[in-house]
Amino acid sequence: MKKIVLVGAAALMLTSGALMAQETLRLLTWKDYTPPELVSKFEKETGIKVKITYSNNEEMVAKLIATRGGGYDLAQPSQDRIKFVQMKHKIYQPIDYSKVNTGQLITSMVDAVKKNAKVGNDSFGVPFCYGTTGMLVNKKNAPDANDWSDLWNPKYAGKISYRLKRPLLIATALGMGEDPFALYSDKAAYAELMKRVEKKLIDNKNLVKTYWTSGDTQVALIKSGDVDVESGWDGKGWTLHSTNPDIDFVAPKSGALGWIDTFAIPAKSKNIDAAYKWINFALAPENAAFFTNGAGYGTASKDAINYLKPEIKDNFTRTFSKADIDNIKWYPALPAGFDKIESKILERIKAAK
Repeated sequence: MKKIVLVGAAALMLTSGALMAQETLRLLTWKDYTPPELVSKFEKETGIKVKITYSNNEEMVAKLIATRGGGYDLAQPSQDRIKFVQMKHKIYQPIDYSKVNTGQLITSMVDAVKKNAKVGNDSFGVPFCYGTTGMLVNKKNAPDANDWSDLWNPKYAGKISYRLKRPLLIATALGMGEDPFALYSDKAAYAELMKRVEKKLIDNKNLVKTYWTSGDTQVALIKSGDVDVESGWDGKGWTLHSTNPDIDFVAPKSGALGWIDTFAIPAKSKNIDAAYKWINFALAPENAAFFTNGAGYGTASKDAINYLKPEIKDNFTRTFSKADIDNIKWYPALPAGFDKIESKILERIKAAK
């Protein structure tokens, strides 16, 4: 009898251990995306332990390729890093959107990620957070500047700045009334568009005060009054606005450029149920707002705005109407060889006199 009891106890311990192992969510994510307060709240509500590994796009993809989609239950790559990696390495599994509370998300972001992270008939991502590139404008000196085309508007000659990187090429195309992302399936047509973009920027190079090369120089140029109109990041513009109300971030009328970081489930996830629970938990309005209040990034949770700190809420409502959000041009995956086209264009613009 004693032996039977001992054997039964041992079996119970093994079973309990197996259950405990199943109730761990292994999350591969960016720093600041998992506030300790939210992790603790999730663990208390679900009984699931969250094991976090911090990473970035390059490391994240490398880890998942090395393990063929193993080692983690949930990852957070940017949406433009999913499609071509999945086509080649098959490191993710399709998202079952019936398990995602998409009703609490911004529809245009869900649609963008579904499209840009689609391989075959399946899609592999859920939007989590976003950020945008638009314009920083001194509205006192340039009250009418509201589109990418103002980066070559003679009205602001000598008071214009931008960073000479690929977002400038995309922004210029948008300001010219073109849709560069629509040409990602036609390399020749894209190359022709980039030639027109090159001409536009070279022809108007004399209007530019200087190129900014970092977040610090981006801020310093407009803060000092050296420029009134420049390309820039939303967070930088909002920070400047808090100390100088004349300066603000502006979403260009032809569309701000946006990145989205997603949730994607690795191919060999061992706790898929926990992955979906975390996705829905993190995107619940109050939880998403807690994240945004701390990190400053926009969230795909549509009602989170009702729980934001007043100063954070004001940034988003002041800058983005629903139409502005829906008009954001989300970066899709860059096709092979397109970077070479763009780098040559940028070199020629830089060298032009």
